Amino acid sequence: MPSFEVGESIPPNTAHAVSVSLPTWKSNIAYEEGEDWVVSRMAAGYPRFFIHKSIKQLESLIVEKHATANQSAMLFPCSNAARRCQDFILAPNAGANVRVLDFRLHQEKNTSALLSRLMPTLSAVLFPTDLFPLAKQYWQHTGDGISSRHAEFCTELLSNDLLTCAQQKQQSTDTAVKPFRGPRRYQTESTTTVPSPPKSKPSPPPESQESTQFLEERFGRNLNVTLVGQAKTAICRRIVGSITDPTPQEDGTTSPCTACDNVYLFSGGMNAIFHTHRALLDCRGAKKSVSFGFPYVDTLKVLQKFGPGCFFFGFASDSDLDKLEALLRGGEKILALFCEFPGNPLLVSPNLRKIRALADEFDFAVVVDETIGTFANVDVLQFSDVVVSSLTKIFSGESNVMGGCAILNPKSRYFEALKASYGRVYEDTYWAEDIIFMERNSRDYRDRVDRVNANAELICSVLQGNKHVKDLFYPKFSASKANYDACRRPNGGYGGLLSVVFENAQQAEKFYDSMAIAKGPSLGTNFTLCSPYAILAHYTELGWAAEYGVDANLVRISVGLEDKDELRETFQSALNAIDSSS
Repeated sequence: MPSFEVGESIPPNTAHAVSVSLPTWKSNIAYEEGEDWVVSRMAAGYPRFFIHKSIKQLESLIVEKHATANQSAMLFPCSNAARRCQDFILAPNAGANVRVLDFRLHQEKNTSALLSRLMPTLSAVLFPTDLFPLAKQYWQHTGDGISSRHAEFCTELLSNDLLTCAQQKQQSTDTAVKPFRGPRRYQTESTTTVPSPPKSKPSPPPESQESTQFLEERFGRNLNVTLVGQAKTAICRRIVGSITDPTPQEDGTTSPCTACDNVYLFSGGMNAIFHTHRALLDCRGAKKSVSFGFPYVDTLKVLQKFGPGCFFFGFASDSDLDKLEALLRGGEKILALFCEFPGNPLLVSPNLRKIRALADEFDFAVVVDETIGTFANVDVLQFSDVVVSSLTKIFSGESNVMGGCAILNPKSRYFEALKASYGRVYEDTYWAEDIIFMERNSRDYRDRVDRVNANAELICSVLQGNKHVKDLFYPKFSASKANYDACRRPNGGYGGLLSVVFENAQQAEKFYDSMAIAKGPSLGTNFTLCSPYAILAHYTELGWAAEYGVDANLVRISVGLEDKDELRETFQSALNAIDSSS
C-alpha cells in the first residue's frame, strides 16, 4: 500500500483533493497547533477547514482591486450566502467595516455561449483582517463557501475582465473588446470533458431526461459541462434508486417512495444540514432543536449558533431517550431532532423507532444524517422527515469533489410545509464542474459499498481479540446493533467505518505511525484512510469529548476497496509493530 509525505494531497497529484497526508501522530498534533513544518507543506486539506490555493488566489485578486488597508476577503457562490456571513461577523462586532461585493458576468464583453449558460456568480465579504477567525467559523460551520473549482473558473474570468462588480458603475469603453470564450479547458477537448457528438448524430435530449449515451456509454469519462442538467438528474436518480426499496420490512411496511424533485443537492453534507435547519426554522418557527448522540463537530455548532440553540444528548442511549421524553413531557417544545446513523466516531445507532414515536406524539421533525450507514446499507427515511447525507464520502469515493443532499419524506406530516420552505430558502449553488465529477464518481456506488462492507468486517476480525485493543467500535458489534438492524436493508451491510482504542497512548501512536496506508481527514474513500479522530476534530476540547466516550487516542479507520489479503497483512503488520516496541 502507498504512503504519503506530510502535506501531500490525498489522492496524490490531485488539484482538488479533499484530504491531506498527516502520516504520523505528531504531524496531526503539529497541524492542530499550527506548526510551520506541517502547515507550510500542505498542498490540500478538507475544504471546510482548509482554504484551497485557488480560492486564496481569487481572494487576493479581489482584495487587491477592492479592499481597503488591513482587509481580508471570504468568497461565496451567491449574494445571500455572503450576506449571511456578513451578519454573522457583525453580530458581535456592530459597526465594523464589513462589506459585500457581488460579481456578475459582464454581458457586453462575454462572447461565450458556455458562459452565458453557466452564468457564473461570485460574492465576496470584505472585513477587517483581525475578524478572520469569525469569518472562518461561518465558512466552516455552514459549508456555504465557494468551491475550489468554482474559484479557479472565476479567477480566469476576473483576470479577463469578464466578471464585473455589481456595486460599482460599469465603465463603458469605445475600444474593441478582445473575444473571450471562457476558461481554456472548455475551448478544446481535454481529458476532463467528453467531446460534443458529431453533427451527424442526434442532438442530446432535453436536460430533464437522462441520456444513456452520455451517462453510461461514456463510463469512466466526465460529461461535458454543458450537460450539467443531465448529470444532476443522474445523481438524483441514483439516490432515489438507493433509498426506495420495495422489500417489506419485518413489520410488513415498505420504505417510503420519493421522487427526484424531493432530493436537493448541495455543495457539501454540512451545507445540507445547515439549510435543512434553516428550512425548518422557516416553516416551524424559532424553537430549540435536539442534537442526539455525539455528533460530527459542526452539526452541533450549527444548531447552537444559528437560531435559538439546542439541547444536547451526547450518548444516543436509552437513558438519553428517557431524558428527552421527560423534557418533552415537561412542556418543552422543540423544532427538530438531529442525529447520525450510526454516529461518528463511536458508531452508535440511535433507536429511530422510539424517536419517531416521540416525534409523532410531541410534534417535532426528525433529521437523520445517514452518511456513515449510507443509502445502500440502511433505510432511515422510514423514520425521518428529512434525510441528509454527505455525498463527498462513499457516494463519490474518489476524494476529489464535495457534495451533499437532503431528501424529503413525502409521508412526513411536514412535507408540504418543508417543500414550501425549501422553495424560499434553497438556492442551487452547486457548481457545475463539481456536479460533473460527482456524477462520474458515483456510477459504481452500490458495488463499492458491498466491497467496503466486506473489507471492514475483515479488518474487525484482525483487530478483535488482539491484546493491545481496548475497544473496537463497529455497528455489527455495538450494544446498539438491534437499532442498526431495524434499519438495515435485506442485503445491506454494516458500513466501512470503524474505530479502535488501544490500551495506552504509546500503542495508539505506534499503530498509527506504522500503518502503510493513507492517513488524513475525511472518510468514505475508495482507499483505506485513517486518522486520530479526536485529535483532529476536538483538539481544544479533548476533555469534553472524553466525557462522551471519545478517547483522545482513538484511531478511526475508513475502509477502502483494497485486496483482502493486502489489508489483512497491513493491519497485522501495524499490530506487530506495537509488539516489537514493547
